[in-house]
Amino acid sequence: MDIEKALPRRAAAELVGTAALVTVVIGSGIQATGLSQDAGVRLLANALASAIGLGLLILLFSPVSGAHLNPVVTLFTWWSRRRDRSGFNGREAGVYITAQLTGAVAGALLAEAMFGRPPGVWSTQVRSAGHLLLGETVATAGLVLLVYGLDRTGRARLAPVAVASYIAAAIWFTSSGSFANPAATVGRSLTDSLTGIAPASLPGFIGAQLLGGLLGAVLATVLYGPSPAPPLPSGLVLSDGSRGRIFSRRV
Repeated sequence: MDIEKALPRRAAAELVGTAALVTVVIGSGIQATGLSQDAGVRLLANALASAIGLGLLILLFSPVSGAHLNPVVTLFTWWSRRRDRSGFNGREAGVYITAQLTGAVAGALLAEAMFGRPPGVWSTQVRSAGHLLLGETVATAGLVLLVYGLDRTGRARLAPVAVASYIAAAIWFTSSGSFANPAATVGRSLTDSLTGIAPASLPGFIGAQLLGGLLGAVLATVLYGPSPAPPLPSGLVLSDGSRGRIFSRRV
């Protein structure tokens, strides 16, 4: 199967995977709120469920699409591979991001419906303070640095555990709660619950995530060097299986 024919299948994996991720994040937040009045217990429950869910989704979908599940990772994967003809082109990145955004909205609506709440209600939780945007920048920079660092040191197989562990920690050590994902952030604007974010706060958070992604990519280049881009022999077409190995285990 050639690369072009495989794209719809990879896009479907990104859509379903991102939908599942947002469902886990929002659903666990709603469940935690219903079971405990203690803010610390709620945060712990949400962090554990989100991290475990993310690790499993990376493990499940990485052989198909690479399990980006995050527009920031998709953008900087495209950027790092842009000179490599075996890499990830702009059109594919656009398809991935569209699938991720669609999946995030679907996941938010599903989570609300599962708990008997009216789906599609905008969040009222304003998250626009400067220290929250700083926290979101740090959270996203750390995520991109981790993903790139694992890839460039030949340890991408550890991503399901490493990325899940990082997100669990970042939910606690950052002031923003570590959204670190523009698609998930859009989805979380559709829930007025523990994990929600008001639509008016989206531009600031997404801007902070893009800045954090850029900082993480720069740090990765400084620490590990640029991604190699070896030329391919003329006429060589990589199989879909090869693509799965190249882009495997990315969040």
